[in-house]
Amino acid sequence: MAVTTSQTRTVLERFPAGHPRGSWPADEYAAAQRAQGRDAHVVMDLGSDQFLVVTDTAH
Repeated sequence: MAVTTSQTRTVLERFPAGHPRGSWPADEYAAAQRAQGRDAHVVMDLGSDQFLVVTDTAH
């Protein structure tokens, strides 16, 4: 069963997946954004081979 949403995500920052520390820089950036009150989380964009820090709300 496929789920479709009309929710728009805003990309706050991009980090290369090939980084020696993996997703840690993206995770750290997302944590800093959450500490400032922004609902941020990390997703993987397979097409661009990047970790994206996104928010479901416009900033």
